[in-house]
Amino acid sequence: MGGEAAKGATADSTPGDREPDGYAYYVLWLLFFVYVVNFIDRQIFAVVLEDIKQEYQVSDTAMGFLSGPAFALFYTFAGIPIARWADRGSRRLIIALGIAVWSAMTAASGLARSFSHLALARVGVGVGEAAGTPPSHSLISDYFPPERRATALSIYSMGVYVGVMLGYLFGGPIKEAFDWRATFLALGLPGILLAFVVRFTIREPERGRWESAASREEQHSVREVAAFLATRRSFVFIVLAGCLQSISAYAFLSWSFTFLLRVHEMQAIEISLWLGLATGLGGIVGAAAGGLITDRFAARDQRAAMFLASTVAALGVPFAVGFALLGDRTLALLCFVPYNLLQAMYVGPMFSTVQSLVRPDMRATTSAIMLFLLNIAGAVVGPMVVGSLSDSLSASHGQEAIRYALALVGIFGGFGALFFALATRTVREELREAAG
Repeated sequence: MGGEAAKGATADSTPGDREPDGYAYYVLWLLFFVYVVNFIDRQIFAVVLEDIKQEYQVSDTAMGFLSGPAFALFYTFAGIPIARWADRGSRRLIIALGIAVWSAMTAASGLARSFSHLALARVGVGVGEAAGTPPSHSLISDYFPPERRATALSIYSMGVYVGVMLGYLFGGPIKEAFDWRATFLALGLPGILLAFVVRFTIREPERGRWESAASREEQHSVREVAAFLATRRSFVFIVLAGCLQSISAYAFLSWSFTFLLRVHEMQAIEISLWLGLATGLGGIVGAAAGGLITDRFAARDQRAAMFLASTVAALGVPFAVGFALLGDRTLALLCFVPYNLLQAMYVGPMFSTVQSLVRPDMRATTSAIMLFLLNIAGAVVGPMVVGSLSDSLSASHGQEAIRYALALVGIFGGFGALFFALATRTVREELREAAG
């Protein structure tokens, strides 16, 4: 178990040796729970967005800035140096410190006395959360062999949807019972306890335990990793596809609650229940299905992940548009379930493919570079574009402006299907090269 049991498990191991043990699954589910907490703290901002706007009397563009760039720019830029640390140092320590920082800064958001103070707290949340996913991807890739990796990373990615669901389900009622400040405090502080669980119960496995010894010998700078990734055509196409999908996904995560408040005039608790269940259940089923389908068919064809990603990206567009434009709120909400299911299906297979394209000592850095690009596109651009479009269209469409802003962004995200399809041309050969 743990680091001791990991020794000796290499690319040349027998099939029995390559089966993850019970402790590997403990680590996976603990990191999944960390990701849940990560997205609870991130998503509650969308629940209280309208309340903050009214208190500080600011525009949709300003709120788009607060939900997008104020958080995401520091999240993305901090991610790369933290990942470099993770490729050499203690990943469990890095994750634990990140949890403590983002939880404390989420709680601090509830104490903010001005828009600028809240923006600074959001920066702190972003810096803390940058220490979550890259080290977690690296740990999971060392606990699970390539043939189990898509399922493992899909389970981890399910944390997004469970976290969003719980953020909605708890955030709405707490906000209604108290106020937006109490919501941040109630959902931020418990995460600090989780930091201690991670630090003292996760053991570091041997780095690159499933790969050949030759692939574990070198250390690489960020520039070298980026230069290597630039030569992988599959990676370039995957990033372009993921960026387009992220713009759509983050836009809907940030603005769906406000959209239902304004356009369909729903109550906050009702919205919390609908969006929480639609995002959570759809996302859980989608993430699990994506990983299982990929691992089942990848043994026959290593392009399986990209075929799946391309298909679900295209199928998601009509449901995104339906959610935004349908006049009947029940039909609109019903569209939100398959939209989230399809959005979740490609995430685990996408990250699994990227992790398998690189050498073990590049994995955390590769994950950080990937997240840097996805979050610049999604978390920075997505919320800002919807806020700006909503303000631009408000003169002619009033409260309905946000409806058309979301629809346009949903259509734009669907073009990711094209780039996932292009990745199928090169991914099989490049995965074989990486396996050595």
